[in-house]
Amino acid sequence: MDAPTPPLYIDRPEDVAVAARALAGGAVVAAAFANFYVIVTRPDADTVGRVNLAKGRPVHQVGSITTVIGRIPGMFDWTRISPRLPVGRVRALMDALYGAGPFGFRGPAAERLPEHLTQVDRGVRTTQVIAPGLTCPSNAFFERALAETGSDHLYITSANRSRHHTGAAEEPAHWKVGALAADFAHVDDLVVLAHRDEAAARAAYPGYLTTSVTLLSFHAPEGELEEPPVLSVDRHGSLHLDDVRRAAAPLGLQVRLGATAGQRLQVRGYTGALV
Repeated sequence: MDAPTPPLYIDRPEDVAVAARALAGGAVVAAAFANFYVIVTRPDADTVGRVNLAKGRPVHQVGSITTVIGRIPGMFDWTRISPRLPVGRVRALMDALYGAGPFGFRGPAAERLPEHLTQVDRGVRTTQVIAPGLTCPSNAFFERALAETGSDHLYITSANRSRHHTGAAEEPAHWKVGALAADFAHVDDLVVLAHRDEAAARAAYPGYLTTSVTLLSFHAPEGELEEPPVLSVDRHGSLHLDDVRRAAAPLGLQVRLGATAGQRLQVRGYTGALV
């Protein structure tokens, strides 16, 4: 009998290098990310489509992107931001929220981003950038993967099967590696880059649920010339709305739940041995 393959850990440089090379070669990487897990791959259309199918999604479903913290502003076209919304305030809010922990921003997409990673909303071509926060060790993995792929962004999606495939009302992201690996056992080239200590990873983010990130949209501020300008939460996830508001208020920005964010995302529960 072959010896079991030793696990790869997000805080071990040699393991990060292995996972980054595998990603560049086309593999699907389930990576530790703040206090839970995500799926990360090359950003090309074929790989994104393959992950969509593996999750039980439509093959052409638009994807999100991730990158290292310093490159995040370059994912957006700041010339397309509304004149009602001072760029400096948005950039400062971005720094504050990504500096604290996992979060997502949706805004006008940089011109070079491909169609399968962008979506037109209210006449604006947008992209959404999901990042783990400044202190997460997954940033080292993203840096290495970007170097291996020669790109400045990667594809990212939640580590779960689609609710349309499973029939569940909601399929929250995984925060335990054993159950994640079981859910994606049908993916032949899956590489798992795990938290060394999942309990410690959760404890490092006491203000965040172990679920997909809250997503704040800034491409179309709400309200008829309302002051301060109003940004919309498109998805109410790991960080509570009140915490987003507390970060935004000193910068002269309001935050409200958008039409799609009425229900906060659930946290996955686990039973049985695969935890």
